[in-house]
Amino acid sequence: MADVVALLADLHDESEDLERLVAPLDAAAWQQPTPAPGWTIAHQIAHLAWTDQSALLAATDPDEFSGPYLRDQIAAYEAGRQPVDEGAAQGAGTPPSALLGRWRTGRKQLADALGAAAGAGTKLPWFGPEMSPASMITARLMETWAHGQDVADALDVTRTPTARLRNVAHIGVRTRDFAFHTRQQVPPAEEFRVELTAPDGETWTWGPPDAGERVAGPALDFCLLVTQRRHPDDLAVVAEGVAAQSWLDIAQAFAGAPGQGRRPGQFA
Repeated sequence: MADVVALLADLHDESEDLERLVAPLDAAAWQQPTPAPGWTIAHQIAHLAWTDQSALLAATDPDEFSGPYLRDQIAAYEAGRQPVDEGAAQGAGTPPSALLGRWRTGRKQLADALGAAAGAGTKLPWFGPEMSPASMITARLMETWAHGQDVADALDVTRTPTARLRNVAHIGVRTRDFAFHTRQQVPPAEEFRVELTAPDGETWTWGPPDAGERVAGPALDFCLLVTQRRHPDDLAVVAEGVAAQSWLDIAQAFAGAPGQGRRPGQFA
């Protein structure tokens, strides 16, 4: 439970940092385009609020989520719709003050629900495999940071990296096999060694020290890579081994279909 408390604190701080970017904006600025095609700053915040509500339902009413809600989502995709984009568009059409209030209230409710679920030791249904409350918190933190990067890029703001990046990097490492699966590729059988330089100069590591396939670089660059907020060519992340290099080209910490990523030199 101590880890969950720390994770919830990190999610709170990440959300507060993003809110400080968007709260002072006027209505026109909320409609400013971000690097995600077709998405404004309002779309980014609306998406976070929509996903928080989905996670809240999974934590508070797993039967409803696993049954009618999930069936409706699947039916929408089968009909050629995009519920995620629809949710973002609907939220983006509301006044900024209402959208900001909805996001603020929803994330507080979600934090309380995930803390309670962690105390009960329950698993949560989701769009893919079930998730532990700790994994759900980490996923929400990753998404908040990633969509916050889109907002920062739209506003031409450089964010100061923090130790919270370790959570983003962790989910990036843990989703290695998913990135291969989502492209109908067989994941490598061996673990990779990942060594990242944290913002304070510490080294964060995953995998066996003697692994033949290795990835290394600044933690910030690795997080930008696995969330596809920068093109691999524009980052100081290096790989040793054919399989590790292949991973850098497809790394994806978020759920769903392969993302479009960003163009080389887009933020030069």
